[in-house]
Amino acid sequence: MFTGLIEEVGTIQSFQLRGGTAVAEIAARNLMPGLQKGDSIAVNGTCLTVVGLTQQGFNAELSQETLARTSFGEMQPGSKVNLERPLLPTTRLGGHFVQGHVDGVGKVTGIHPEQGFARYEFSFPADLQPYIVEKGSIAIDGISLTIASLARCSFQVAIIPHTLANTNLPDRHVGDSVNLECDILAKYVASLSGYRAEPKKGSTLTFEYLKEQGY
Repeated sequence: MFTGLIEEVGTIQSFQLRGGTAVAEIAARNLMPGLQKGDSIAVNGTCLTVVGLTQQGFNAELSQETLARTSFGEMQPGSKVNLERPLLPTTRLGGHFVQGHVDGVGKVTGIHPEQGFARYEFSFPADLQPYIVEKGSIAIDGISLTIASLARCSFQVAIIPHTLANTNLPDRHVGDSVNLECDILAKYVASLSGYRAEPKKGSTLTFEYLKEQGY
């Protein structure tokens, strides 16, 4: 479990495809003290396992499932990635609960600088629409952000200078892919309410009703 508060921006040193899987070598500094083989770490919002330590950082393996569901298939040496270690029981939860389980891949559709701040716009897959609400939480490449405004298949977030200085967002350009993870609470509400692509018959609880009630 993670919080979406990025600890360090690392760099992809190498990315080797091996059939349908891959191994990434990631350079990091601040996260290395105490890091051990077998530890979990969120890389651009994707929970990966450290399979080896290097002089510059660590190695992580990516399965076929991970490559198919995330933006890692587009990674190249030199790419900047957001890094976060798992949440400790004694840590303040400053962001929101992030599992590191990517729900889909979105695209950067707009970047609007605003006097040191910035407004970023992202598209998202249509099947994620029920879980995305205005003023709700979302993890973008592992960054815990609040949805400032919402359209049919896109949303905007307001980025403060601290976030710009401590994440890989300044390296993003219009057209780039990003990993999206919706708020786990929204997904549980969907499951408990009987939501499916084709809703169950007899269910009277709708997402429109939940939004009207402030959920």
